[in-house]
Amino acid sequence: MGFFEEVYKAVRLIPSGKVATYGQISGILGTKDARKVGWALHANRNLSVPCHRVVGKEGGLSASFAFDGMDEQKKRLKGEGVYVEGQKVNLSKYLWKP
Repeated sequence: MGFFEEVYKAVRLIPSGKVATYGQISGILGTKDARKVGWALHANRNLSVPCHRVVGKEGGLSASFAFDGMDEQKKRLKGEGVYVEGQKVNLSKYLWKP
């Protein structure tokens, strides 16, 4: 299985109503390359991968969210009960802790 597929597999584990950071996903995969995780998620076209649940290290939404940008990411998170203030998620409340 390639790196991108490993990223998608890890992201599918994030429960609804929670978020993970790019760095957290890279750590789960045993790498320190959070940017590569971002590249994988940006390249994703499979709607079954909940890319919207992955945010920046300080909870920031992604301007290059794969499915129609930051507003769509915010809408999807809100639909799962994640409160987004401005363009950030409160990680102390919503961070997934596997």
